[in-house]
Amino acid sequence: MFKQLVLGMCAALVLAGSSMAANTVQDRLTTLNQEQAKEKSIAIQLQQENNKANPTSAAGSKDKTAPVPVKKVMEKKILLNLASRILTLYEGDTKIRMYPVGVGKVSTPTPTGYYSILSKAVDPVWVDPDNMDNKIDSGEDNPLGYRWMQFYGNYGIHGTNRPGSIGGYVSNGCVRMYEENVEDLYNFVSVGTPVQVYYDRIVIDRDADHTISYYIYPDGYGWQPLSVGTVRKALSGYGVDNFESDEAIADKIDASDGEPTYVAKAYGLKINGSLLSMKALRKDNVTYVPAEAVATALKLALDWNSQTGMLTSPYGKAPGYVKRNVVYCNAEDTGMLFHLMGGLTDQLMYELSDVRSQTIILPAKA
Repeated sequence: MFKQLVLGMCAALVLAGSSMAANTVQDRLTTLNQEQAKEKSIAIQLQQENNKANPTSAAGSKDKTAPVPVKKVMEKKILLNLASRILTLYEGDTKIRMYPVGVGKVSTPTPTGYYSILSKAVDPVWVDPDNMDNKIDSGEDNPLGYRWMQFYGNYGIHGTNRPGSIGGYVSNGCVRMYEENVEDLYNFVSVGTPVQVYYDRIVIDRDADHTISYYIYPDGYGWQPLSVGTVRKALSGYGVDNFESDEAIADKIDASDGEPTYVAKAYGLKINGSLLSMKALRKDNVTYVPAEAVATALKLALDWNSQTGMLTSPYGKAPGYVKRNVVYCNAEDTGMLFHLMGGLTDQLMYELSDVRSQTIILPAKA
């Protein structure tokens, strides 16, 4: 609007000026200067009026071209473990919801694979796949409940009018949820939200404070027989396999009760700034570090006497603790054994450095 008004006014000024009587060059220049001053004054007035009507246009060209900060939206995704019968909703890598579900029967298992939400519906109508004329409208008799999220073919995530079936292997392959849960999930996901369906009896959790716990679920589909070695390998991925005995793992497999077993808190371990492959582990209020791995990083000789239970280095002695075939020492003894100082950082990294690299502040003289 402003540009159109200015152009229209300029044209009027030019026409008016062409009819003026200017007998000398000076008169023409004077007249022209006056006309330009008047034109500039009118343009300024119009700009001011335009700024009042459109405050955001008054910021200038610099602001107009400045990039607008875009808030990064973390993608949501659904992970469904058929063995645990738990559906987990993630935002990025963070779990934001966990729901119990009912999944397919042994004879009609829920298909595993990578999918996405294909469609969503409120108050879905149930249609008998064997008789398309047999339909049940939304309501208490509808086996789909009040929400439907299709992820593959005729398979979907939905509510149920049989809440007692949640947690079991009960359906023809669809995923049943409590009504309040499916309505909550429905509000979080969109068409296109990734869905991963898998079967894993071993579930390992790492809490925000790096506490490692593991679960073993029954083999509902008979797809995944377990051994002590299989479970230990899974625990090794979190660096805590040495802190669980073969007997304890075997008992855990026999129980297969889906209950958590706490192992330890696992922290990354740095020696003089270099990250070791083994972890510092905290259990029963003691932080343990792998003694031989630390000595190797320092290129330091270390002796272990299994009869006395003592570790000996060129600097001193300290008790050792055998966890399977690995000897650990109390982190509090690393100063005596290795001349190291340090501890747990705010980033939950256990960092130890040579005492000689530490800044020592002496008390001021009186």
